[in-house]
Amino acid sequence: MKVGIVSDLHCNIAGLDRALATMGPVEALLCLGDSISEHRFSNAVIARLRERDAITILGNHEEVFLGAAGVRARSAPEIDRDLLDWLAGQPHRRDVLLGGKRILMVHSTPWEPRGSYVLPTSSELERFGEADADILLYGHTHRQVVRRVGRVLVVNPGSAGEGRDPHNGRQLSCAVLDTVTEEVVVHDFQPAMRG
Repeated sequence: MKVGIVSDLHCNIAGLDRALATMGPVEALLCLGDSISEHRFSNAVIARLRERDAITILGNHEEVFLGAAGVRARSAPEIDRDLLDWLAGQPHRRDVLLGGKRILMVHSTPWEPRGSYVLPTSSELERFGEADADILLYGHTHRQVVRRVGRVLVVNPGSAGEGRDPHNGRQLSCAVLDTVTEEVVVHDFQPAMRG
């Protein structure tokens, strides 16, 4: 089963659309959070995720937007309330079974408190090997990771919305996972204009 993975879209519909085109046909689409920004909502991004039946989780930007600090941002008249409700109904983490593999989706870390930036060089990356999953997917850092930690395949696709990874020239990126072979292909692409 081919699974497309995006994260950290930050309201960039052009980046999401470029990622979808770059990935090609996938049987499932996973979004690892921060599809919006702390104080800005994107009807276009959330509509695209919903129409693609993306398995989506919330990130720290959604937490701010949907929490007490986001009251004013949520009151913007241009926000589609159906899309806002759909996003608000998503969890912070998901355990999914795809192609016979147990996949744990988190935005930052599976442990509390959430929010650590687990970079590719971080010793905390080893803690992902404790996950009760075959594959652990995370975002948050905007940095790509494809590494086996113990028996767990750990993947961070980078960001399809805001390129910050110096190792790929700060390009946007997404990933495609083959659940049978556990091969991961990370695709880099030029930053798209924000839409």
